[in-house]
Amino acid sequence: MKKYFRIGEISRLYDIGVDSIRYYEEIGIIKPERSESGYRRYSIHDIWRLNVIRDLRSIGFTMEQIREYLDDHNTAASLKLLEEEQEAIHKQMLKLQKLQKNVAHRLNTIRSAQNLPLHEITKITLPPRRCHLLSEGYQAAEEMDLLIKRLINLDKEKLYIIGSNQIGTVISRSSLLEKRSLSYQSVFLIDENGKKQIPGGDYLCVTYRGSYSQSTDWGRKLIKYAEVHDLKVTGDLLELLWIDIHTTSDESEYITQLQLPVQQLL
Repeated sequence: MKKYFRIGEISRLYDIGVDSIRYYEEIGIIKPERSESGYRRYSIHDIWRLNVIRDLRSIGFTMEQIREYLDDHNTAASLKLLEEEQEAIHKQMLKLQKLQKNVAHRLNTIRSAQNLPLHEITKITLPPRRCHLLSEGYQAAEEMDLLIKRLINLDKEKLYIIGSNQIGTVISRSSLLEKRSLSYQSVFLIDENGKKQIPGGDYLCVTYRGSYSQSTDWGRKLIKYAEVHDLKVTGDLLELLWIDIHTTSDESEYITQLQLPVQQLL
């Protein structure tokens, strides 16, 4: 068997780039000798160290962990190292399972949105909903995006935008009644850990597809429906975004749901 190997041979043997091998040398993990002509010569000692590097890198160890291990290791250290990595892998698996559920929920939300009945006013009963809320009005969609981002930042690992039907805005009831442009009062994100609460009770609900400009007409239709059916409007209009610009760039695919709190007149 050869006693020494050139860097090109090592690179082919381990399928490691020459730059990576030189980096290992820089941080002291391997220490090749030099031939009389100045070429690096890798010994059997370097070979076994590269075997360990490849093995530990494959299960996620950092280069610093590997360097420390190679500098001073024994059977007990090997057991401890692998036990720690086993625990780390277990935690990663739990994280991936949680992420899988999150993505499955998003897929279900988008698919459900596409099957919602459109342009039908119905009365529904909803439970109280906890939410994060920013009581800041806005005019342009770009301003709303900034507010949404601030809400998402409250819990980056749990809260999300794409495939969420929990994001919405509060539209001033008076702006609807006075037949002027809609006044967006605040932005909310429904979440069980939210500090605010959307009251439970009866709501008139309608879902439409397309531009948000339809909220004006549909909001007024909800108020008119309430008058005709002896219902008292008890709060501002909620606009929930089932499918919006974060899910599609095609405005005709937007799906928005309006919810107007009402109470039966005696």
